[in-house]
Amino acid sequence: RSLARLRREGTASDDALLVIREKGPCGPGHIVLICQRVSEQVPDAFAGTPWTLKHRREPSMLPKGTDVVIIGGGVIGASIAYHLSRKKAAVAILEKNDMASGTSSACGGHIFLQSKKPGPHLNLAMESRKRFEHLLQELDFATEYRAHGGMIVIEREEELQSMHRLAEDQKRIGLDVSFLDKTDVRQMVPSLSEHVLGATYSPMDAQINPICLALAFIKAAKRCGAKIFPHSEAIDIRWMKNKAWSVKTARGPIQATAVVNAAGVHAPKIGKMIRVDIPITPRRGQILVTESVPSMLKHCLLSSKYILAKHNPEAANRYGTGISIEQTGNGNFLLGSTREFVGFDRSIKWEAVKGIAQRTARLLPALKQLHVIRSFAGLRPYTPDGLPILGQAEDREGFFVAAGHEGDGIALAPITGEVMADLIVNGRSSLDLGSFRLERFLQ
Repeated sequence: RSLARLRREGTASDDALLVIREKGPCGPGHIVLICQRVSEQVPDAFAGTPWTLKHRREPSMLPKGTDVVIIGGGVIGASIAYHLSRKKAAVAILEKNDMASGTSSACGGHIFLQSKKPGPHLNLAMESRKRFEHLLQELDFATEYRAHGGMIVIEREEELQSMHRLAEDQKRIGLDVSFLDKTDVRQMVPSLSEHVLGATYSPMDAQINPICLALAFIKAAKRCGAKIFPHSEAIDIRWMKNKAWSVKTARGPIQATAVVNAAGVHAPKIGKMIRVDIPITPRRGQILVTESVPSMLKHCLLSSKYILAKHNPEAANRYGTGISIEQTGNGNFLLGSTREFVGFDRSIKWEAVKGIAQRTARLLPALKQLHVIRSFAGLRPYTPDGLPILGQAEDREGFFVAAGHEGDGIALAPITGEVMADLIVNGRSSLDLGSFRLERFLQ
């Protein structure tokens, strides 16, 4: 858990190993060193001291066959694996790198409902939110979950009416959301800038550590019998005469009755293996991490510009991408974000760092006193209409897609795992997935 937190904050890389001093002046279990490479040695200064070095374990041999192969070891693939395993399905997850090392390790921890348009997207998010509390009890893993509500702040007069209208539309379909005037906003968050004109607020919004959530699903899935295979990239998929799929990896093939493409931004590559076009585009988001400080902000914050940019890329170019602000459980602020179509480039750009720092400090002036200690970038799986792709591909019996959640994968992970497991095992879902079918892009 500690290493997952450090990775999220940018202190440790995805490949880091955790070195723990078991005895000594630091006390039991205190982290004193992070090795960034497997070959890195413990310094001589620590020689003779009892240490535990948590090495990455090599996965066991691939089985010849299983019920379901899931391609992608992020939060979506992990959730599907857990829900399938609970239904007694034999599951194998193939991940080309470490588990939860892609988009799930390079994003914020928002569980935001207000950011969804009224309709299928918000309905799906509300169903997912209902499942978080009891699901986290089942998973029995510390995820830093906090249900303190969220706020979308408004800084421009021309945005007041549109955000008020959005809140009313969301309220009509059941979301607990209210519109706050300038006075109400300042009472709830006194540290906000005085130029803020209003906000929408929902007590249903929450936050979580995304890596911990993914690892919680993975650990629970393993307890239920799922097999996990990191560093096992899927390089080809073939339909066999025995009406099963054969997934080829560098470590050998594995056959399955069903294959789930949960590869996020890499889902199109997997689709091409069986001649299925999946319109997902990587959308880069850059995030800053500040030093840890005592609690200053209880709620997650988004700006109304963020909502506009999320749903309308052209508007993002014209008005800017807006901002997101959250303070993690251990005191670091995560400040975001950008929304850029730059292919698979995950590099950090100074212009973006400067812009995020300026915009977030304008909204929360106390941030000016904090040091930025890290920055990172992740790739969101963007679809043309902003909705995820969920369901079985047409004319590809047993090939399912669960990808394209963009920045909503964390919030939608519980419901995605549940409905996909129902669809695979029972042939139907309790929820109408018509709006999320891949074939909507062919109409």
